[in-house]
Amino acid sequence: MAKQETPKTVYRFGDGVYLNITNRCPNLCAFCIKTKWRMDFHGNNLNLEGNEPSANDVVAALDAELKKAPFKEVVFCGYGEPTMRLDVLLFTAQTLKGWMAQAKYPPFKIRLNTNGLGNLINHKNIVPELRRVVDIVNVSLNAENAEVWRKIVRPADGYEDGYDAVREFIRLCAAAGFDRVVASCVDRTGADAEAVKKIAEADGAQFYLRSFLDAQD
Repeated sequence: MAKQETPKTVYRFGDGVYLNITNRCPNLCAFCIKTKWRMDFHGNNLNLEGNEPSANDVVAALDAELKKAPFKEVVFCGYGEPTMRLDVLLFTAQTLKGWMAQAKYPPFKIRLNTNGLGNLINHKNIVPELRRVVDIVNVSLNAENAEVWRKIVRPADGYEDGYDAVREFIRLCAAAGFDRVVASCVDRTGADAEAVKKIAEADGAQFYLRSFLDAQD
């Protein structure tokens, strides 16, 4: 039980090692499980309680975890928006690329799961920086138009018009040459999944329909 109570910066799920570098996010999505599951993910406490790990802390925890068992990818995800801490994201990913170049671990991919608002959050185009250190980008598109998007993702003040920024982010990523760019939609939220799929593909991304998570089983 004590292990569950300790906030996790690094945790495993499937073949991936996941990085929980912040709980902050400009959206409060109607489908988000972090409140429903009380910041727990399959026994991992992801509630940082405002104590965000430093870049060095993340790298140290990651190095310790990667030594324990095989993995196929490292994913910036957690219960927050990773681009809220772009400097930590880039430092950690660059360190991972260095380890890969040294063959410290077997080959793996680096993935970013994001709400697509990174350019708005950081007030610049962050795609070129991401492209140097990230292989796969998964963007939560979630809606077929701005009105539905606002209803589903419930953006904070200043991000109300973020839908166009998310689509532009997807287009920039598609043009940048990542190994894969995916735009996702969660089912059972009121979005028109087929319409979202057409938009995602028109913007140059693969489409992924995510299941609505309601319980941890």
